[in-house]
Amino acid sequence: MGNSYAGQLKSARFEEALHNSIEASLRSSNGDPQPIFTQLYLDPEPYPGNMEDMKPKADLHRREPPSQELMNGHSSNDLEELEDDDDSDSSSPPLPYLQTPVPDGCCTLDGFCQAGKDLRLVSMATEPIEVPAGFELVGAKSPSVPEHILVCAVDRRFLPDENGKNALLGFSGNCVGCGEKGFRYFTEFSNHINLKLSTQPKKQKHLKYYLVKSSQGALCKGPLICWKDCKSRQFSSSASTSKPSSSSSLSSKENGGTSGHSSSPFSLSDSPPTRVTQASSVFFGSQDLSRDCSFLKPLASTPGNKTLPIVPTALRVNGPTNGLGVDGRPPLLSPSQVSLGPQGQGYRTADLGDSPVSSAMNSGPPKKRHRSWHPNSLVPVPPTAIPVPAIRPIVCSPGSVLGVSSPQAPVPGVIQPQPVNAGDTVIVPDNLLSSSGVRPVILIGHGTLPYFYGNVGDIVVSPLLVSCYKSSQLTEKTLETLGLNSSQLLCVETMILLTLQYLARLGSEQIPLREELEQIVLKAMLCCPGGPAISPTQLPWLARLEASVSGGSVQVVVTHSSLGEGISESLRSLSEGPHHQQCLPTYVVIICASKMTGNEFCVLVLGKYQARALAEGMLTTNEFLKEISYELITGKVSILASHFKTTSLGDNLDKQLVRYQRRRKGQVIQPFQGDVTDYIHSQEAASMSPPSDRAELLTKVFQIYPTQLSVARSLLSQVCSIADSGTQNLDLGRFCKVDFLVLVPPSHILVHQTAQRIRQSGVLVDLGIEDASSAYQKSDKYVVRLDGDVHAKMEAFMRKVKQNPYTLFVLIHDNSHVDLTSALSGSVCHGELQGLADRVVNCQEVLDAMNLLVLQVSCFPYTLQTRQSRISTHNEVHWPSKESLGVQSPSDLLYFGLRDYSRSLQWGVASPILRCDDAFEKMVHTLLERHPHLHSMVIRSYLLIQQYTEAMMALTSSPSLRDHITPETLAMVEDLINAPSREGSQGRGHMLLVRVPSLQLAMLARERLEDVRDKLGLQLCFAVLLGSPATELSLHRNFTNRLKAWRGCENEDWVPHTYEDLEGLPCIVILTGKDPLGETFPRSLKYSDLRLIDSSYLTRTALEQEVGLACTYVSMGVAQDPKKAMAPRESEGEKATTSLNEGDELERPQSNGSAATRASGSLAENGVSSSDVADSFQKPSTSSCPPEGAVTSDVGTVTQGFKQECDSLGSQLSSNSSKQSKAPPSLCSSSSSSAPSPSSSSTQRPSQSTQYGREPKPARVSPRTVIMSRAAYNLLAGESGSQLSSFSLLPHADVAWSSPLRPLITPNLQGADQSMYYRQWTVARQHHADYEAPPVPHPRRLLLSGPPQVGKTGAYLQFLRILFRMLIRLLEVDVYDEEESEEEEETSEVTTPINTQWPDIEEVRKLPFDPNPRDPKFRKASPVYTEKMPKCLKDFKQEGEMQTPAKRETKSIRLSRFAAHNAFHHCEQCHHYCEAGPATQLSECTFHAFTFCSSMLGEEVQLQFVIPKAKEQHFVFSQQGSHLESMRLPLFSTKDPALLKSPIFTPTTGRQEHGLLNIFHAMEGATHLHILVVKQFEMPQYRKYWPNHILLVLPAMFNNAGVGAARFLIKELSYHNLELERNRLEEQGVKRQDVWPFIVMMDDSCVLWNSHQPADCSETSDDGSTYTNVSLKMVLQHMETTPKISLYAMCGTRKWSSGLARKSTSQLYSRCHLHDFVMLNVDLTQNVQYDLNRYSCEEVDFNLRVNSSGLLLCRFNCFSLMKKHIPVGGNKDFLVKPKLMEIENPALISPSQYVCAPDSEQTLLDAPAQFLLERFLQSCSHRLFPKAVQNRNNPVLSIDSYLNISPEISVCYINSRPHSTNLNHQGLLFSGLLLYLCDSFVVSGLLKKFRFLKGATLCVISQDRSSLRQTIVRLELEDEWQFRLRDEFQTANCSEDRPLFFLTGRHV
Repeated sequence: MGNSYAGQLKSARFEEALHNSIEASLRSSNGDPQPIFTQLYLDPEPYPGNMEDMKPKADLHRREPPSQELMNGHSSNDLEELEDDDDSDSSSPPLPYLQTPVPDGCCTLDGFCQAGKDLRLVSMATEPIEVPAGFELVGAKSPSVPEHILVCAVDRRFLPDENGKNALLGFSGNCVGCGEKGFRYFTEFSNHINLKLSTQPKKQKHLKYYLVKSSQGALCKGPLICWKDCKSRQFSSSASTSKPSSSSSLSSKENGGTSGHSSSPFSLSDSPPTRVTQASSVFFGSQDLSRDCSFLKPLASTPGNKTLPIVPTALRVNGPTNGLGVDGRPPLLSPSQVSLGPQGQGYRTADLGDSPVSSAMNSGPPKKRHRSWHPNSLVPVPPTAIPVPAIRPIVCSPGSVLGVSSPQAPVPGVIQPQPVNAGDTVIVPDNLLSSSGVRPVILIGHGTLPYFYGNVGDIVVSPLLVSCYKSSQLTEKTLETLGLNSSQLLCVETMILLTLQYLARLGSEQIPLREELEQIVLKAMLCCPGGPAISPTQLPWLARLEASVSGGSVQVVVTHSSLGEGISESLRSLSEGPHHQQCLPTYVVIICASKMTGNEFCVLVLGKYQARALAEGMLTTNEFLKEISYELITGKVSILASHFKTTSLGDNLDKQLVRYQRRRKGQVIQPFQGDVTDYIHSQEAASMSPPSDRAELLTKVFQIYPTQLSVARSLLSQVCSIADSGTQNLDLGRFCKVDFLVLVPPSHILVHQTAQRIRQSGVLVDLGIEDASSAYQKSDKYVVRLDGDVHAKMEAFMRKVKQNPYTLFVLIHDNSHVDLTSALSGSVCHGELQGLADRVVNCQEVLDAMNLLVLQVSCFPYTLQTRQSRISTHNEVHWPSKESLGVQSPSDLLYFGLRDYSRSLQWGVASPILRCDDAFEKMVHTLLERHPHLHSMVIRSYLLIQQYTEAMMALTSSPSLRDHITPETLAMVEDLINAPSREGSQGRGHMLLVRVPSLQLAMLARERLEDVRDKLGLQLCFAVLLGSPATELSLHRNFTNRLKAWRGCENEDWVPHTYEDLEGLPCIVILTGKDPLGETFPRSLKYSDLRLIDSSYLTRTALEQEVGLACTYVSMGVAQDPKKAMAPRESEGEKATTSLNEGDELERPQSNGSAATRASGSLAENGVSSSDVADSFQKPSTSSCPPEGAVTSDVGTVTQGFKQECDSLGSQLSSNSSKQSKAPPSLCSSSSSSAPSPSSSSTQRPSQSTQYGREPKPARVSPRTVIMSRAAYNLLAGESGSQLSSFSLLPHADVAWSSPLRPLITPNLQGADQSMYYRQWTVARQHHADYEAPPVPHPRRLLLSGPPQVGKTGAYLQFLRILFRMLIRLLEVDVYDEEESEEEEETSEVTTPINTQWPDIEEVRKLPFDPNPRDPKFRKASPVYTEKMPKCLKDFKQEGEMQTPAKRETKSIRLSRFAAHNAFHHCEQCHHYCEAGPATQLSECTFHAFTFCSSMLGEEVQLQFVIPKAKEQHFVFSQQGSHLESMRLPLFSTKDPALLKSPIFTPTTGRQEHGLLNIFHAMEGATHLHILVVKQFEMPQYRKYWPNHILLVLPAMFNNAGVGAARFLIKELSYHNLELERNRLEEQGVKRQDVWPFIVMMDDSCVLWNSHQPADCSETSDDGSTYTNVSLKMVLQHMETTPKISLYAMCGTRKWSSGLARKSTSQLYSRCHLHDFVMLNVDLTQNVQYDLNRYSCEEVDFNLRVNSSGLLLCRFNCFSLMKKHIPVGGNKDFLVKPKLMEIENPALISPSQYVCAPDSEQTLLDAPAQFLLERFLQSCSHRLFPKAVQNRNNPVLSIDSYLNISPEISVCYINSRPHSTNLNHQGLLFSGLLLYLCDSFVVSGLLKKFRFLKGATLCVISQDRSSLRQTIVRLELEDEWQFRLRDEFQTANCSEDRPLFFLTGRHV
């Protein structure tokens, strides 16, 4: 019998032992529970010398008859298994084993070796121990000193690995005490260390633990050594752990993983090093401990009862309660309060067992019990008690006895037991489950639960509702958020009554939900603060009253001593037999009204359905899948299986099928175009091919829909705002490439699907990372499954990231909510590695890489949105809701998602699309009652298989079975079989999806259904596929051929790789796996059968992701007007045949190869910040098709092309631009080919599936029908039903609510609001990857969330494309590309020599001046009259059209190294140039006033200079250093090649960010003087962005002035400064004429300069010249070194256009207008001024004046200037609005209203008078000069000024100054005269020289009315011109705005 002496426990010792054991296990550093009963049973404390206490074993059995029960259900036949348990550990006196006598003089003391050295761990813990290489320190247990562990060093080869395998036979060890080495036998070694054994020494028995170093460096007990026999010796009696602690790979070690005959033996721990982390687990929040929980197996005496209870039988108490108090600390409790353990924690009594009992899942009944000790559990405990002690936490420091080494925040409380009263124990009756058919669930309420003894396997303790009663723990802050105060908290009595009321209201098929009761409690607090006081005597009476309304389903039991009394009573009556079962209440509420402890209560759930649902609901998905596989492997299901061997009519199923098969004689049912009754021979059927109409071949078009585009843009703008945030987290300016990797959950099909999307989208070619030929094969490289191989692939990826710092990498973690467990808790769970995503995405390398963005994509992002989230709220992008998408056209498809399914329940249609199969539920209930030992999913699965089997039989061989099948099942199977034969179906049918989470059950289902199908002759009618993430699709050849025929696929090797490839194939797909992983199903999916998804799926993610399988895009009518749409339902028959026609398709324009240089039309900016770029996006360019030309969609059928909005400027794309329908996002087409072939040409519609096209109208696409279990249906119907709806559930199993009460979540809480809610009210559990996330979210991590199957893949691929486009755009710039208007071809006598490097001044003088402004920016300006006017004038648009300026042509050009940049450019070379140094403050600039007299203004002008310290060397200051005297100018004679002589002035307004003011690179870093001329009110912004630039600030009076004022002041200042410098340098002996007189005036949009070389004749003839980018420095130096430069008044360059290259440069130099970039000689032009009032054309006006003054302008045609198109700032129009805004929405004011009669009542405008005048003349001059319109021969005479009087009127400019050179006007008749602010040089004699047409008109403009009159009199105008009073006008300004006045007259 062995020697298990275990029963002689005295009761006092029993209690003491029990408590000490609990305390020891709670104190221990190991977060795992200790198997107390096994310890008690096997390790009673030896009583040294007390021999009479030892009773023989037989005695024990005699005296304690219930011993078998006491031994926790070990029947006597288990005793033999116990026999070879550690005999040596028994308390019998050690029988000396036949040992060699101890040598004389040796030490024989226990715990010491024979050399007398101490080996005990307590004394060795801190000693330095030398461990030879290859040896490991282990702990041995000696029966004589059970409280000590002896330290030994053993060769690792003789120890097992984590799987309990590979230990070599034999032994090799050293003594660490005396250092003796080389013991070769364990017997010899055990003698040396004085083990004193009574049996043969075995290393397996005595070497118990690995020893590990704690964080303090002390040696301590580590994990158990995993000897092989431990694996089957799982303990059976103790409480199962809730889950081993998150870091506990330890527990897994001790446990030896799963048992030896598990179907897939794997280690529970990932890697040995994680052992050490064990200590960090915190006790509380047991649910938070790692997930591989398991169950325990009580072995009861009857063979039938060898069951594993489905729930960890003892308390997995902490279920959903959360680990910490609301504020993160366990609040303290006084013992009198609820003593349920650290509040917030719920119980941790589950800690009483030491292994994750993973045996539960292990196949096979437990063989031996596995005993394990904690380091300080020195006291034995009595057998078979499951203590649920009254515990109260005492907070202590981590350094105390607890031994929790991790210093993490929540200081764990030590839970200390209190003395137990005699009545606080409950003995659970034997065979409770067998006799009553129910395993009662005890819901912890308020108060102390008793200890349970006996058959504890038959009860379950659940903490489900306990948090609802903990409102007393809410912090002030939370109460405030909820709108409560502490006086409103409810008393226990009210809680009891609320609970009763709630339970009484629950329906017979509903189970209590924590969230529901919490809402009731919250409402009660809000509506009746405090509640009425209820006295203890009233409570029982009120409670019974509440229960009475339930109709007997709720009973109240009131006790006075303890809760245990009530529980015992209820359990006893339950077990007494079947006669009670008729009237069993569903819930028994036990109230203990004790005077000492106050009211306590708990709820006993006895309803069979409810108790089972609650118990199963306590398991995680992994746990219940393990449980199911355990039941299948151990054969527990055999009774159920045999039940299903007969049909519902009682016949033997298999026999019937075989009989029917024989009757068929090898004939099969015709697969299509036939009836179920049509049989043909199988060979013939196999050779039938479906009719394929070539026109219907599936073509593939990938398209991006508007919603996807807007989501991609949102992502892009998010990336831009990270870059713009100024935190240096992302520097977009560095990158010139984009690369990516997509991580997907471990599903082969998902990998193919994603790779296919990548292939079809052409993104690899568009990003330039693969060329068109390789992209097709290589797309798989960019998708990686999170499985065992991920580490190698990620290492390669991270290497690439490090090696390419200028590439921006995007790591896309798709379906990122799947498996977010922490890598620390990473263990093998149900065959899957866990924690991989955490290891990959959160590893330090990924977090630190500055060129890596992480984009997490999820349809259920709730688990990523906790308080500890790693993603900033700002970095979340949510899919826009339907409401926000606006109105769509009726032909569009609409997304039909989870909410729509819930809403569809209100449609009131005959056959709803969301259904609950009630007939099926009834059958399930009956079976559940019969088989209480089996998990309900097993029962549901068997029933489901039977339903499908019999449905197939009913439709073929046995019609009589019809009545026994639920109508839902029959309808689905009938549709499946008959659809292919319907008219016009082409043999296509529907897909039926059956969700079976357990792989074993799914395999069983597939095998069974295939077998039945084949025997019934349906093998060619439909396919049965197993959809498992771990395997590829396998499809019968026959079906593959059918799919190929539909595709017109030539390729022999093609096989389907994704579910979408099965489009149109009639099939049943049995989808298995823990979670659906995001695979897309084809359009032909019609039914989704979720009847197995029941009450185990009680978190929001779990439930919604199942229903998400059916979500898709549907026709708009169906979603909006369901009754009309659904009623006929014939559409479904056609649904497979016709889908949307190609008219809705978008053809992707062909990719333009190198997207880098040739971009689409003018997109937004270079250097753009988020504001610009977010909108700019490149048309989705395609990659070329797969090599063997795939068919592209026929563009002819496109009915509705709509211009794709491409960027903020609405640029028109090329004509083949996308013909895009506003249909919803398509993920992609359905084919994935193994080889490039035409087969892969299938078209994709938004719901990601194929389409067949020619129908004139799109077919109706209906939502899929979803059939659910009652539990899931109630939750989804929640909005309409009485129960909660799914969105109120806990969002995910890996998170916990942060507070027992929280505000109600409403259905319209979506997107960002929902994220904020979850971030406030949920926390990550301990095994969650975010549990130890850093406090600050990661800056480069984004989250894209959108509903399932909505098109997120397409959106993120598009995001990659536009991100790349933007980076290229950051390196590109849109420059104006406009041809100059041509002169008439003329043969000019003057030809300059072709290759002169500089102009010859004499040659230039001979050139004619071209007065006409030919630059395209003046295309709306009046032409200037010359003798050689063009034959016709420009077309003119009427004034209405003038309001919208036509868009100017631009071209995208790659920036060169010589470009000018805006404020967004950062690089190593120029950061010192534009950025202030870290030390420098803005105050380091000095302000200097500079005053001079302006003859023109007639007053002193004071300008302000802002000069940074570093730039002061350019200026001369007075001796004191404070007064600015002048700006230094160089000399003509200075010959420094690095120096630029001319100061550069840039007038700029409104472009502090976007102006190209960084000319460091354009200057090649050379020293130069650059001055920004800014308006006073903009000075602070310019200082902020350009702290190192010199600013010249204009006086405040010019804040509203135009650019003319800036140019005027620059020139005045420069001339004044020239005089000052001449005076200064003259004193130093320099000649006045030697001072450099030139300045450069340059616009803020000049970006690049080019040099044009005329092409040699050998070059290609069509190119006239080639151009190269050169620097601004080179251009300026070239111009500055021109010979006789001082004789030129102005030099400039031409404007670039793409046409320049085509034309040969006939002249290298010309005399014409110069603008934008001018080198101006301020000395020669001293007397010619810019017009300071002007807003436009000031340069033309000035150039004409300079030229007519006889000065020389020279344009260098060998250089061209590129001007960037900058849509913001600059001298843009004023918004002309009324001065007084009486009108709410003023109409647009037309230019004709800009003037009015003087003193009139007309609306006065708020705009400068000069501006109004210029705009009026530009638009309305045809009224002033009617004779001049379109009259090129009779121009308007304009004296001394050029004003733009519209492009249809030409102007003849005449200078009134003496000695000026003017046009010869002899014989010229003028059609009008324009006199603008004329000065004293204009005299009446001058005007008399000109001749006018009859009826010519005059316009005289003056500053005020009096000067107008004086001018008319002075010029004697009334002699020749006739004026009328009503012809006087003023600009529409009020008098304080100083309007301009003008008078018109006619020539007489």
